[in-house]
Amino acid sequence: MENYFEPKMDKLALNEITALGLAHMGDCVFEILVRTWLCAHGGSKVKDLHRATVAHVSAPAQAARMDRMLPLLTEEEMAIYRRGRNAHVHAVPKGASPQQYSKATGLECLFGALYLLGRRKRVNELFVLTMEEESHAL
Repeated sequence: MENYFEPKMDKLALNEITALGLAHMGDCVFEILVRTWLCAHGGSKVKDLHRATVAHVSAPAQAARMDRMLPLLTEEEMAIYRRGRNAHVHAVPKGASPQQYSKATGLECLFGALYLLGRRKRVNELFVLTMEEESHAL
């Protein structure tokens, strides 16, 4: 790979990465989207930005977002999500149930895979749709 800032892996290379490896990447992708969204919507105090970021990237929040996102997924995306959701994790954070953590891992796996495949437009589309839905609910 020559451009690590905008990766574009093929599906064979992506399949070489474990589900938790994809979730590791997706965790970063999701957090940068949340941080960007918060800054773009008027966040200015670092303390407030940090608290809001933590609230959005928590496993319960990601699980709720994934529930809203499921009807929007293609068959291929569902397969990637299930791969992450079914990954064997060694510990669950105390603020989340095992089911929430599995869904959150599935979301991160999906975002990581789409990002590494070069499908940043699709990542953004899914993110924006669920963030807009959340914004209207507030």
